[in-house]
Amino acid sequence: MLYYYVFFSLLTVASESRIKRDGVSMLRRLLDFPSRPKVAPTLSAAVRRLSSGSVDITDPLNFWAGRRRTSRGSRERETVYEPATGRVLCHLEPCGREEVDQAVKAAKSAFDPWSKMSGMERARIMIEAAHLIESRREEIAEMEVVNNGKSITEARLDVDSARLCIEYYAGLASTLAGQHVQLPGGSFAYTRREPLGVCVGIGAWNYPFQIVAWKSAPALACGNSMVFKPSPVTPVTAVLLAEIYAKAGAPEGLFNVVQGGQETGSLLCQHPDVNKVSFTGSVPTGQKIMEMASKGIKPVTLELGGKSPLIIFKDSDLENAVRGALMANFLSQGQVCSNGTRVYVQKDVLAEFVEEVVKRTQAIEIGDPLLESTRMGALVSRPHLDKVLSFVEQAKKEGATVLCGGERFVPSDPKLKSGYYMTPCVLSDCTDDMTCVRDEIFGPVMSVLSFETEQEVLQRANNTTLGLAAGVFTRDVTRAHRVVEQLKAGSCFINNYNITPVEVPFGGYKMSGIGRENGQVTVEFYSQLKTVFVEMGDVDSLF
Repeated sequence: MLYYYVFFSLLTVASESRIKRDGVSMLRRLLDFPSRPKVAPTLSAAVRRLSSGSVDITDPLNFWAGRRRTSRGSRERETVYEPATGRVLCHLEPCGREEVDQAVKAAKSAFDPWSKMSGMERARIMIEAAHLIESRREEIAEMEVVNNGKSITEARLDVDSARLCIEYYAGLASTLAGQHVQLPGGSFAYTRREPLGVCVGIGAWNYPFQIVAWKSAPALACGNSMVFKPSPVTPVTAVLLAEIYAKAGAPEGLFNVVQGGQETGSLLCQHPDVNKVSFTGSVPTGQKIMEMASKGIKPVTLELGGKSPLIIFKDSDLENAVRGALMANFLSQGQVCSNGTRVYVQKDVLAEFVEEVVKRTQAIEIGDPLLESTRMGALVSRPHLDKVLSFVEQAKKEGATVLCGGERFVPSDPKLKSGYYMTPCVLSDCTDDMTCVRDEIFGPVMSVLSFETEQEVLQRANNTTLGLAAGVFTRDVTRAHRVVEQLKAGSCFINNYNITPVEVPFGGYKMSGIGRENGQVTVEFYSQLKTVFVEMGDVDSLF
């Protein structure tokens, strides 16, 4: 998921001089990154296109064979809510067997011409799609806020990550190549990297637009077509990317969107013309998808849950450690799979760390996610809000101390009174056997634990069935690398947290998943290798 280069600076009250390190801040490096002029400038709240509580979505959200589609079946429509206000946003038309079959057929039809294009030809279309995203940045970000509840500041960065991912894989599209192997007698062999066919992407609700790009970009770059199913909780923005790909010149049916829940997902996973499934979501759902895909021997990429440790040694730059802990817990209202929610702090600096974390957590501005000043928007749904709050109550019963937050929050704006808000929470006096430390909460709840020795904290940090991410803060470079080597996690951070540039692979160990997203290695998960042997002499037969 996008865990930004620089968003820590927005969560803290540090002055600009404290943000800077070695003369150049990460914020400045990100702001200076784009090589082309901005097409869509940031809008102020006064001229914003959308406002919370003002959006009603009536257009169909399914898309295949080049246009939006309505479901033909008589299935009951699902209600989708706007997190910021709690009002009805739209009614979702889930796809059944007939609609899924139509979408897969469209993708299969588009696969042949797309896979026969050169990498450069595919890259041109993908680059055009990236340009269209950039030109519609504010529009997409605003709709993502309405769809998901996160702040407009974060939503813009999600859109940027989607664009950068498509640009990155467009750059790789023309580099896909095999290997030549010289053999005795002038014979030789070579390998061809070929696309898989129709790929299915199944997204999560915490990063709707970013995830659809992270899955589609490598798939399309390798010559595949795709059918994507968003979460039924956040169904709105995936279809925007489908329209963008079509406008950029992609063959009709190359990228399709089907809406629905478990039934629709099952139909996709078991469809005989689907060649690969990529899923982001919970461990139990990932297990079911893996089981369904196994019946057709279909490869899967699974990006699942986490309960990640963040280790802060006493020699850390405490200012950066505090920022890292905030980044590790409160992005997207804490609804991030890689969050470092088990914060282990060496006993010598525990009191100082906790004091500063609590002060800054209490200063986080909660409210209308479409306002520029907001740093924490609404959780994604009422049931999820209730679930997160119940974890806080359970933590109290088990002996944890609530240092701040953990309560329902009602903004002063009357139109937001039914929104799904809570105050970010910091728990102390936590132990490894508490529910809040063992289970993934997926909300703005930080559990702080103390430790004394490196060996002790490593054993405790690795004592989990999950292994998505981990982090360490220390000034001792030798110790940093030694600790990271022993952490059983797929994505590790030294002196930062939740940084995922698209050039770098992202994924987990153990029950946190299979495969990787982003980086060059992901090409291997969206392609297959063919070996060709060429005999240049006579056949040497035993018969």
